[in-house]
Amino acid sequence: MRALVTGGTGFIGSAIVRELLHAGYDVRVLVRHGSDTRNLDGLDIERVTGDITAPASLRRAMRGCTHVFHAAALYSFWVTVPGLIERVNVDGTRNVLQAGLEAGIERVVYTSSVAALAVPSRGEPVDESTPVDPSAIIGAYKKSKYAAQQVALEYAAKGLPVVIVNPSFPVGPRDIKPTPTGQTILDFINHRLPAYVDTGINVVDVEDVARGHLLAAEKGRVGERYILGGTNMPMKGFLGILEKITGIPAPRVRLPYAPLLALSYLNAAWCRVMKTTPRMTPDTIRMSRHYMYYNPTKAIKELGMPRTAPEVALKKAVDWFIAHGKDR
Repeated sequence: MRALVTGGTGFIGSAIVRELLHAGYDVRVLVRHGSDTRNLDGLDIERVTGDITAPASLRRAMRGCTHVFHAAALYSFWVTVPGLIERVNVDGTRNVLQAGLEAGIERVVYTSSVAALAVPSRGEPVDESTPVDPSAIIGAYKKSKYAAQQVALEYAAKGLPVVIVNPSFPVGPRDIKPTPTGQTILDFINHRLPAYVDTGINVVDVEDVARGHLLAAEKGRVGERYILGGTNMPMKGFLGILEKITGIPAPRVRLPYAPLLALSYLNAAWCRVMKTTPRMTPDTIRMSRHYMYYNPTKAIKELGMPRTAPEVALKKAVDWFIAHGKDR
């Protein structure tokens, strides 16, 4: 079996590549010109140059492939180029799925996100059946992931054998960008986290997420969504685990919401002037009002999704950041 992976240079994508190799697949990775390919160094894979916004490159890349794992996306809460996030996340997904339909791909696994699911309320975990109110989705990134997921459902209805997976907040090695969750870990390690926000997240080992992708290819039902999640925990508990792992005291000060939101607007305005990326944006602060809790029972029961303890997953993340230069 030969699998094409889009987004294979990234955090989740490179974990998928490694899991595919371990399972005996021939792996081809679509690589954009100029991409940082450190996550692929030393792997026995085929690299093809292309871009999910260039349909012709996708058709070439899929020749001879049986499976496609579409993990490429623009994951950012700060995009200053108008329309860019829609072109990559929505139009790019449509391009991948259309090419897969034309190529007769046997199975497509689309990496969506819990961002495409309902917004949790009152700390109650959301599952795949929780109704989504599109007007309640916060920010351009989350809106684009919801729209892209709708595209995937449309293609499933057209006959493309696509399964959708929704990772929560993965942690682990090779978070080179890093992700917002990884940035929180880095800030903690570097003593740059004097306070915390009263929120909650679902923490999952990135290697469990990668395994979940392969299980979705093998066992997932076409047109279904599967939350690839781990453990729900408040931010205070998340930081408490980091304290135990590192010996660094966790912050004890909890930031109030209203002044933090006002500060985020000022910070965003300043970053636009200075052409830098803010650590917090109005969207991320608004999202922090919700405990982002999710229920992965469906993936556990139907796919056999593994569940690594958050202490183990966070230890792997901390060790990797320290080993690869924590001052970023």
